[in-house]
Amino acid sequence: MRVIPLALAATFAVATGAFADDASRPRGVIELFTSQGCSSCPPADRLASELARDPSNLVLTLPVDYWDYLGWKDTLASPANSARQRAYAMARGDRKVFTPQIVVNGRETAIGGDGAAVAGAVTRAEAVENPFALPVRLKVEEGRVAVAVEAARRPIPERHGEVWAFAIERTRTVQIGRGENAGRTVTYANVVRKMVRLGAWDGAPAKFEVPIEEVARPETDGVAVLVQAGSGGQPGAILGATQADSPTPPPSAPAQISRLPRDPL
Repeated sequence: MRVIPLALAATFAVATGAFADDASRPRGVIELFTSQGCSSCPPADRLASELARDPSNLVLTLPVDYWDYLGWKDTLASPANSARQRAYAMARGDRKVFTPQIVVNGRETAIGGDGAAVAGAVTRAEAVENPFALPVRLKVEEGRVAVAVEAARRPIPERHGEVWAFAIERTRTVQIGRGENAGRTVTYANVVRKMVRLGAWDGAPAKFEVPIEEVARPETDGVAVLVQAGSGGQPGAILGATQADSPTPPPSAPAQISRLPRDPL
């Protein structure tokens, strides 16, 4: 598959030690649900890595655990990632839960390995009225993660939502020993290793601050923050987003896919 990179639409500002400015707002939030036990997933994993190199994209790779019974236990998978994918399907009402699956801006789903379909989904998400109307600023320093959600730049219908922080590992390479991808070596980009609900958003400007050990893990080196309509059980449109590099917490702190997507439902 020839990957179709998305155009650079913003300059990404690293926010360590200072709040990110407006340039840190991404063009699109692209969540890839993938599995080491799914033979259709490596093209999608490569696509996610390509998209992550474009600083106008905020890419999150969320390995799921529901294919672990196929002979290989995904070394990066989390039940929380699987629950988030199913929550999206419940919120959309379409019951579409498969790998590889991409969700764009919390709104639209696409087959994860299809670069053209993903690019089209991002373009359509941009055309939705008031995408990313909420400026979100993020600062990681002195052992703290601070988030400021500012007033909406334009009127938006959503007045309730949640603020989530995602601890991410920028790059992770895995050698897969068994299962459908036995013998493959796969490199993942922006792997979600932990997600934390920082609090509710009620339509007004808000600030959140937590110790970095509540968000990060020893292997993570980045933090992404999303303001999302709805709730964790019924996630809706992403209203604001940003990301930053982060230090690890202190030691004491805890293409065209080859076949149809796999569907566990």
